Amino acid sequence: MAKLSPLMIAPPLVFAALAGVFLAGIMRENPGEQTSTFIGKPAPALPTEAVSGTDLLTSEDLASGEVTIVNFWASWCPPCRAEHPNLLALQEQGYRIAGVNFRDDADAATNYLVDDGDPFFATGFDPKGRSAIDWGVTAPPETFIVGPDGTVLSRFIGPLVGSDYENRFLPMLAEAMAE
Repeated sequence: MAKLSPLMIAPPLVFAALAGVFLAGIMRENPGEQTSTFIGKPAPALPTEAVSGTDLLTSEDLASGEVTIVNFWASWCPPCRAEHPNLLALQEQGYRIAGVNFRDDADAATNYLVDDGDPFFATGFDPKGRSAIDWGVTAPPETFIVGPDGTVLSRFIGPLVGSDYENRFLPMLAEAMAE
């Protein structure tokens, strides 16, 4: 009787293990969604300066007793420009929106808000992207919904446009407002 070599058994076992991991990932409720480690925790630190001509966003603003939308954006970011009309519409509907501009030029950020409209009640200016890293932001735009007590309730990666905005973000926002 021939003896089986461990080298003959290992590849099928490795393949089966990887297939199981991939299958588990595919079967998740939202396979493309990246979760945030900050959900249910106090909002991370904010930048210490504002975009010129705007009020500085503070930790106290996020724990003001109102739900706050925190949008990370940059003037050089095409998806940020695409979502901008929806941010203005949300502001017009009475939602409280804060903006954190990151990895941007100060004059470009200011000019963007002057030229295209400013949907933010307050801003942070994060030219080196340090606060964005603290929040776990991977690329602009990213938007967080922060509860009345300053707790991060949800994270939305990508621009607030299209069916993803309507089918995912708006329900998250409605749920936060109902709490």
